[in-house]
Amino acid sequence: MKLSQTALVFFVEKKDTKKRIVHDYRYLNKWTIENNYPLPLISDIVENIGTNKVFTKLDLKWRYNNVQTKKGDKWKAAFTTPEESFEPTVMFFGLTNSPVTFQTMMNKILEDLINTGEVASFIDNVIMGMEKEEGHDEIVEEVMRRLAKNNLYVKPEKCK
Repeated sequence: MKLSQTALVFFVEKKDTKKRIVHDYRYLNKWTIENNYPLPLISDIVENIGTNKVFTKLDLKWRYNNVQTKKGDKWKAAFTTPEESFEPTVMFFGLTNSPVTFQTMMNKILEDLINTGEVASFIDNVIMGMEKEEGHDEIVEEVMRRLAKNNLYVKPEKCK
């Protein structure tokens, strides 16, 4: 890959005044074959668990940065700083297939729970809903166990 074809990188300030790294992957995305895995429809999620009475919502940290870059593909997401070029070992926001790749991973981790109709996942958000409080804690604990087992963590300040 030519140096001129690496992604530009810069930092933007977030609401909490911390900095977020941003990559300009327009060149790479132009040549990427899109993964057609469908994201869940919000209307389907609401239809499946929206009539429940007790809910817990989890918001994950670092979402795409939890997905390892496929061996042999690191060069594709290379980026340049004034110091040197880097090949990331994890997936970044801004790549064409980042959302669907992350959604696929979440669906695999929570598949049997999603199939019960008590758990839903939309990219980096997991919602659990039940008719009664009885058993709700156990579902939340199981989801948290699976997230921890897969090195996924929540942002407590964004969970309800």
